[in-house]
Amino acid sequence: MKDPVTAVTGITYDRESIEKWLKTANGFTCPVTKQVLPSGSDLTPNHTLRRLIQAWCTANVGDGVNKVPTPRSPLCKTRLRKLIREFEAPGLYLNALNKMEVLAKDTERNKKFMEEAGVARAVILLLIRCYNECKTTGVEQALRILCLIWTPSAEIKALLDENHQFINCLTWILGCDIENHVVAKTLAMQALKRTIEAANPRLLEKLKPEFMKEMLRVLKSKISKQATKSALQVLIQACLWGRNKLKIVEANAIFELIELELEKPEKNISELIFNLLAHLCSCAEGRAEFLRHAGSIAMVAKRILRVSPATDDQAVCILSLISKNAGTKEVLLEMLRVGAVTKLCMVIQADCPTYLKQKARGVLRLHSNLWSDSPCIAVYLLTRYQR
Repeated sequence: MKDPVTAVTGITYDRESIEKWLKTANGFTCPVTKQVLPSGSDLTPNHTLRRLIQAWCTANVGDGVNKVPTPRSPLCKTRLRKLIREFEAPGLYLNALNKMEVLAKDTERNKKFMEEAGVARAVILLLIRCYNECKTTGVEQALRILCLIWTPSAEIKALLDENHQFINCLTWILGCDIENHVVAKTLAMQALKRTIEAANPRLLEKLKPEFMKEMLRVLKSKISKQATKSALQVLIQACLWGRNKLKIVEANAIFELIELELEKPEKNISELIFNLLAHLCSCAEGRAEFLRHAGSIAMVAKRILRVSPATDDQAVCILSLISKNAGTKEVLLEMLRVGAVTKLCMVIQADCPTYLKQKARGVLRLHSNLWSDSPCIAVYLLTRYQR
């Protein structure tokens, strides 16, 4: 034992072991006596036994026994409630935030305890109050605490349904002239990503065009790689609901996404870009905007078989959507000229999943009359499955 604690049954255990047992066992019971432990009962530190353990370790250091440090006092609900009350006092909330941040960074046990004590809810309400009062002091610390202890619990989801302002609050932070803005805005994007993932679809359907434009400003400003990734994930999640897909297209997202991909970002960023482009190209307005960019088809073709299997999947999907639903003669000749048709042939011959080869073959067969004279297409690619 390193941190002995005694349950209400009188049996002493190592804190880490008994806490693990209570999390994983069926029922809140004492392992030795099998008695049911009262809900919310505390584990009392056994100071006498801990001092004996430390004395024995010190006496046997010469035999390779490591000293056991004195454990820190565990969090108690009374202390957390006091700090949460201080959030409401203008002169005390900054000090309370600093203390909360130290506690959240200390141990995983603290994070879990803070989550159960309702700290996340209190922090969200504090951020909403800062938004309503246009105060940025303490916002960074509050966001850091929220990102450390956030879990999509039923309480958090209910709070988000009741407080539609929280998305507006996070969007406001992204547009603020705030101290240490890179860290604060990156944290705001991480919190926004988690909020969108946990929010009710009814709330997501009501997202305004200004929200989409703010996400694109984050992409253009390149605050940080994490912020860029979070912004793409937010847009992917948002475009699944209501008329958000059209709102994103009208915000000029496709042009910005193509320009961002032309800069050859990291693999995980490219995968998100192609995922979002595939979603947007599933609507007529998205395909029209995609074709307005002079380098759109060439960019997609060039990235096939160069980034990752996930990117290949979405890229072939984009070419399929374009060729089937917007396949004018001019567009099809453009696909041939920039190498998109060649890349589809390469997909069929490469070590790609069978479904992806079939999708590429389907595009080639659909327009075989126009492309069949091209030297990059062998007849067997259109008529036979790979042997």
